Amino acid sequence: MYAVIKSGGKQYRVAEGDVLRVEKLNAETGDTVSFDEVLLVADGDDIRVGTPRVDGGRVSAEVVDQARARKIEVVKFKRRKDYERHYGHRQHYTEVRITGIQAG
Repeated sequence: MYAVIKSGGKQYRVAEGDVLRVEKLNAETGDTVSFDEVLLVADGDDIRVGTPRVDGGRVSAEVVDQARARKIEVVKFKRRKDYERHYGHRQHYTEVRITGIQAG
């Protein structure tokens, strides 16, 4: 059984037991979170596609970690103009483990 959920403007294909990184959620490590925006639920040949969401569909997950991703170096420059700027960015993320999928 798997589902397609939407979180943080992105879509993820998840199955029970999967660990994935989503955009930062307001939850502590060890908390249980619920994703209500379920777009598709499939169990073998039984596939339910939402319009746009599956009615009663819910995916529950446990927060494993709150952290920051690797640094991305950003360099801006204009050739022959003596212009160069460097800065970096580290995105916050929440790592979750999928504990259950309900089709509704």
